[in-house]
Amino acid sequence: MSRTENRIDHLFADRTRKRFIPFLTVGDPGLEATFQLAHGLVEAGADLLELGVPYSDPLADGPTIQRASQRALANGVTIKDALELVARLRQSGMETPLVLFTYVNPVLQYGIDRLFADLAAKGADGIVIPDLPVEENGPVVKAASEHGLHVISLVAPTSDERVRTIGEQATGFLYCVSSLGVTGARASLSEDLADFLQRVRSSTQAPTAVGFGISTPEQIKAVAPYTDGIIVGSAIVTEIERQGELLADPEQLAEGVKRIKNFVHQLTSALQ
Repeated sequence: MSRTENRIDHLFADRTRKRFIPFLTVGDPGLEATFQLAHGLVEAGADLLELGVPYSDPLADGPTIQRASQRALANGVTIKDALELVARLRQSGMETPLVLFTYVNPVLQYGIDRLFADLAAKGADGIVIPDLPVEENGPVVKAASEHGLHVISLVAPTSDERVRTIGEQATGFLYCVSSLGVTGARASLSEDLADFLQRVRSSTQAPTAVGFGISTPEQIKAVAPYTDGIIVGSAIVTEIERQGELLADPEQLAEGVKRIKNFVHQLTSALQ
């Protein structure tokens, strides 16, 4: 596939089917586990994978993903490891779109132009940078565009007057934050979420996907009519944490991956 044929664009070309987008922290509990889990999630129905680069100060992430980042950082995992994971997934035959989730500081430390050249070379399709304001993303968007990649913008309920600005610029898909605050599973979603999502969809030509707090099949079913995709992170990372001993043991890794697959299949089945 050429770089002008971005996998995300192909994925959302058919807007009649809802897409499931899970999040994994790269290197939690280990790089081999993440590789196996990535394949397992695709087998369980994932349409796009969001790969979180472990970071010491993840402002947008709640306690669950913070703990996952700390475990990965303790293993010495870096953004270079995340890029090599993408390359390995492609070499293993994976065609599912892959998006990195990271923060501004690692991007600047790596070098904007160098990062997007490497993302393209390794086979990634885009990046999410939650602490990069739309007003300041020009150099990143330019570098991404030059390499046929997407910078996935976030839009939150507090972004009222900025929704149209963000929506007009969005490419790939627009990441809609379902609730205020950091990531994390929630017992219930905002009563205003449907109105917010309808406003976002009217402001953009890009597909939309909803994340932050969605954790159960019931929530997925409730939100699906208002969006093109569902993003689930903390609920899956929590399950990975529960199965950590199995996933960290090479002899029991396959059983650990099987349990995560079964958990994720319950979520993807809600979109059938």
